Amino acid sequence: MTTRNFQHAMLREIFEQPHAISQTLAAYIDGSSLREEAFLAAQQALVGRESLLISASGSSRHAGLFAEILFEDLAGIAVDVEYASEYIYRSTQTLKNPCFLVISQSGETADTSEALREATARGSSTIAITNKPESTMARLAGCSLPTLAGIERAIPATKSFTSQLAVLSLLALYAARVRGRMTRAVVESLLHKLHAVPGAMEAALPQWESQVATLARSLQAAESFIFLGRGIHYPIAREGALKLKESAYIQAEGYPSGELKHGPNALVNPRTALIVLATRDPHAPDSVLRYEKTVNLLRDLQKQKPEIISIVTEGDKQVTELSSHTITVPHAPEYLAPLYEVVPLQLLAYFMATERHIDVDNPRNLVKAVVQE
Repeated sequence: MTTRNFQHAMLREIFEQPHAISQTLAAYIDGSSLREEAFLAAQQALVGRESLLISASGSSRHAGLFAEILFEDLAGIAVDVEYASEYIYRSTQTLKNPCFLVISQSGETADTSEALREATARGSSTIAITNKPESTMARLAGCSLPTLAGIERAIPATKSFTSQLAVLSLLALYAARVRGRMTRAVVESLLHKLHAVPGAMEAALPQWESQVATLARSLQAAESFIFLGRGIHYPIAREGALKLKESAYIQAEGYPSGELKHGPNALVNPRTALIVLATRDPHAPDSVLRYEKTVNLLRDLQKQKPEIISIVTEGDKQVTELSSHTITVPHAPEYLAPLYEVVPLQLLAYFMATERHIDVDNPRNLVKAVVQE
């Protein structure tokens, strides 16, 4: 864990992510296996349920969107992700007999707590993922799966977000294993790769910091940002856009890459910065196909002359040739790459904000936990 002095809590917490993820993994993994006792309550919540309803707000909802793809692809569980602020006003005719999962950094968010109470009243089994094991949601839910990110002082979520991704990844692997959708050997292989994330992230952080600090200075004239990602990378595009909005007060939106030509492309011009998630897992055919589609999109965009900043897997050549700037992340399986991808986007938000002399730890009009609607 770094002992460096940081000017802002947000930057310190970005650098604390390898430790936070490592601590979180240690609570749920024993050697090369998942700790059965850590997931017993989750198994009870999931047993007999063919669907999962995830309720969250802000960054936590983006973690929920990440989980949607994980649970559907790995465990074969149908998932719906609701805005917590909308769920209690929705008809009861949503998913039938779901397991209800809430995600919240504080565990005290007003609308998410109300959604949890409503789900309990409707007879759903419940799971809470929070960064505070003693929080209201952790106590209300039938199962609590805490993250171990430690205290997060900056309002923009960083280490709490990646710790949520880690817990959700572990829960999805556990569900896939107990439902017979994944062999023990495959689970252990993915756990081994998850174990490698903190070390690889820690090694990459200094280079990302230097590269993104320089990039942020060159992007100060950009009028708007569009973040693009396909599949499991789309929630990370959403999260990158949110970080930029709340930290640097810059208009930014996250879209699925394939949706750009269905309207948003009208906004693209030389004063637009396009942040493109274009990593590739050569062992996953769907990942390779998404990558090829992204390459084709970038070729088509050349005539519009936007500033293209791409997040790519180390060694990439095709996307690099079509981009104004590239930031490389370590090789990773398709479902784990988001843990790396989001960190340069957090740094981009941080440095765009500090270049504009904004107090990134305390953005205007925002609080750490929205405890009142």
